[in-house]
Amino acid sequence: MFLPLRDENPTTRFPYVTVLVIGLNAAVFAVQAAAPHGLELAALKFGAVPYEITHFRSLAAAVRVPPLLSLVTSLFMHGSVLHILGNMLYLWIFGNNIEDVLGPLRFGFFYLAAGLAAALTQVMAMPSSRTPMIGASGAIAGVLGAYMILFPRARVKTLVFLFIYVTIIPVPAGLLLGFWFVMQLLSVGFGGGVAWFAHVGGFLAGIGMILAVRRRRPLRAG
Repeated sequence: MFLPLRDENPTTRFPYVTVLVIGLNAAVFAVQAAAPHGLELAALKFGAVPYEITHFRSLAAAVRVPPLLSLVTSLFMHGSVLHILGNMLYLWIFGNNIEDVLGPLRFGFFYLAAGLAAALTQVMAMPSSRTPMIGASGAIAGVLGAYMILFPRARVKTLVFLFIYVTIIPVPAGLLLGFWFVMQLLSVGFGGGVAWFAHVGGFLAGIGMILAVRRRRPLRAG
């Protein structure tokens, strides 16, 4: 098991959009958590349900956002403290460099596009599922895919657990994120309440988008 802590990859400008997205997620989670049964109700109201999207109708029209809009609202919902902390940690470590390369506006579109691609991948993989899908993981997976392409040699300080042995070591981003992606692929089909297909779809979408942008204009990479 591993947990990235920070990267050794300085930026040239402040990551306004990354900070904004983290702030929005934190604010939404705080509102959710403050209400009775808030986390569960928010997932039911704002989560993306594959069945609704593939059948073009809501299962509970009186209490849920429209199916297509839920693809966006679900990106800002989280089910637990660990869920949001893990996602925001990954976004902070890797998102600021991608924003630095793309610029705030393009990074905002990139993030949303990766999130939508991730959610639609999950929908296509499980079109009849009636379980609400929530979390920023798919969008952040797109950020990870872009980072792996642009900064494969960047060092990431990583907390590594090997049974009873715990240490912090610098790991090349290409190795770390490549391993992360392989683990998502191996986990597909195991369920466990995790949208594994969304992780895979978001990661591949991030790679595809950053390669397309790089073909059109040079990007700073390392």
